[in-house]
Amino acid sequence: MRWAYAVILLLIVAGTTRADDVSFRNTVQPILAKFGCSAGACHGAAAGKNGLKLSLRGYDDEGDYRAITRAAQGRRIDLADPAKSLFVLKPLNLVPHKGGERIKPDSPECRLLLDWVAQGAPGPKADDPRIVRIELLPKQVVMKPGAERPLQVKAYFSDGRVEDVTRWAKYTSADTSVATIGEDGRVKAAGYGEGAITAWYLSTIAAATVTAPFDNAVPPETFASAPRRNFIDGLVLEKLASLNLPPSPRSTDEELVRRAFLDTIGILPTAAEVRAFLDDHSEAKRDRLIDALLERPEFIDYWCYKWSDLLLVSNPRLKPPSMWAYSNWIRQQVALNTHWDDLARQVVTATGNTLENGAGNFYLLNDDPTKVSETVSVTFLGMSINCAKCHNHPMEKWTNDQYFGMANLFARVHAKSAANGHQVIFSATEGDLVQPLSGKPRPPQPLDGKPLPLDWKGDRRAALADWLVSRDNPYFSRAIVNRVWANFMGVGLVESVDDMRKTNPASNEKLLDALAAYLADQRFDLKSLMRTILQSETYQRSSQKLEGNAADRRFYSHYYPKRLIAEVMLDAVSQVTAAPTPFKDYAPGTRAMQLPDTKVDSYFLKTFGRPDRMITCECERTSLPSMAQALHISNGDTVNQKLQAKGNRIDQLLAEKAGDDQIVEDAYLSALSRHPTADEKSKLLAALAEVKPESKREVIEDLYWGILSSNGFLFNH
Repeated sequence: MRWAYAVILLLIVAGTTRADDVSFRNTVQPILAKFGCSAGACHGAAAGKNGLKLSLRGYDDEGDYRAITRAAQGRRIDLADPAKSLFVLKPLNLVPHKGGERIKPDSPECRLLLDWVAQGAPGPKADDPRIVRIELLPKQVVMKPGAERPLQVKAYFSDGRVEDVTRWAKYTSADTSVATIGEDGRVKAAGYGEGAITAWYLSTIAAATVTAPFDNAVPPETFASAPRRNFIDGLVLEKLASLNLPPSPRSTDEELVRRAFLDTIGILPTAAEVRAFLDDHSEAKRDRLIDALLERPEFIDYWCYKWSDLLLVSNPRLKPPSMWAYSNWIRQQVALNTHWDDLARQVVTATGNTLENGAGNFYLLNDDPTKVSETVSVTFLGMSINCAKCHNHPMEKWTNDQYFGMANLFARVHAKSAANGHQVIFSATEGDLVQPLSGKPRPPQPLDGKPLPLDWKGDRRAALADWLVSRDNPYFSRAIVNRVWANFMGVGLVESVDDMRKTNPASNEKLLDALAAYLADQRFDLKSLMRTILQSETYQRSSQKLEGNAADRRFYSHYYPKRLIAEVMLDAVSQVTAAPTPFKDYAPGTRAMQLPDTKVDSYFLKTFGRPDRMITCECERTSLPSMAQALHISNGDTVNQKLQAKGNRIDQLLAEKAGDDQIVEDAYLSALSRHPTADEKSKLLAALAEVKPESKREVIEDLYWGILSSNGFLFNH
């Protein structure tokens, strides 16, 4: 300890003593954040640690300064003998410290902390230079697995000063299977692919991309000659070329017809529809199929259900009449092809009786300004700002000030009882939300928009809606594009679709930007976006992997098979067996995708991941496999009862005295949208030929069970 103390004394003597050398705001705070002192696991925890409470990663300069220099009777700072300051000795572990040694005695950090105390421990000043932005350089790095190289972080301040803050930045990797990053800013390529590295400094974030091309010898002409239907294909092929990922060939007609039906309208094509498509040999038949699907009534069912998940239509949280009004309002918007910006504006600015204006029920579900703000951000911007409620967001640029400015836009929205016992949503002219940190209301302000005067009497939500749906808003269009893309492609450009933060960039930023611009050009017409995606060669690619692209999980070298969602799967089983699923209190023949509420009792839907619609998060719906799912498919009531139901498809085939060939063909076309292979057909026909008449129905049930329990049926591919 004597050696370390001597080093400290030398540092004080050698250090500078100008009062403006070391800034608490711009020097001390980054050191505390970098070395974990203000981290959530240490003094940045909600209750602090061992008597010292700091703001998480130093977002509250004034509060942290008081905690360090004034709390505990100021014992942490010794201005007369800086080297004896607990503030310095604790992180050096020269006095007992549960956090151990955080800083080395001979390090630049030790010198800077000592200099600050020696200068009189000056606090944050109103005229301190403020951080403007940081850069992580180089922004694009191409490396081979196993290679390492340093990155650099530059900080730009309001006084024009530029500093190298590489040493004091915090780093994270979005995909450690591709790249890892050390505390010193050295990046190492861990495997093939592409991932993002993020640097954080003074609540400011910058990202760089690390690309490690796959070790494939792919001739350039593979990409140059690959078919292109629209701008999607060019940008996807550009990314594939940069990663040496060859694209899979075009899907077969059998693959496409089933895929497009399921992704667009949530039902299987009938055997007759499959035959008609396969028998059509015109070049335009795929486009005609796409156009027809976009106009089918089932399109309304499917997308009404999707948006009801997003907008949380739920019976237990709303009275039945309100739930129906909300659901019917969404259905009407889908039927009218209301453009997404108009739909968002109607939700955000909803007023009036919630039975007459179903969109108003959004405010019955979100009855607190902070909750409304958070839900609007996830629903229409694809991002969570929840963390900024207590402190500056540790993984995004949003500050606590911005959070409460956004929430204050909803502080004057209220509900009152109507004469019929239902609710009326209205906007008052007074009332503000107080920010706990300052004890005062923040000026109402969209996240990146212009603030409104606190005394402005208009409906603040109108200003928010103008900012929200503006073409200049960099988040609105990208968020809905990513949701729609994930529906058709199985994997979002940003995963998950509710996590569109800067520290989680898209797998193809150029493509996401281009799609967002295209949608804005189409005045946010989602059908135009869907048609463009469906027509692309990227969407119509085979799900069969090549040797060179088998490891691809996010760059769209092939179509990614995905398990059918619970409601679509149940409807598909019902459709193939011609045995509708009964739902209590709903008309016979109602499909799962036509239910307005997810609280309808169904063991099958619950087992296969139906969401509860309690929070706006894609995480509520799960496609993860489970033992309960496997057991229910193999031996549960749903499939078995439908195969044994009176008047089902098997009964119909037997009544028609269908031949064995027709039975096999019908089962494959109706469930898998393809003809059986020659091998499959010969084996099945041989098995059916050996069956006694009285046992034939049971064998046909087994045939259907085998198909309905196969991956070919349970997955869209």
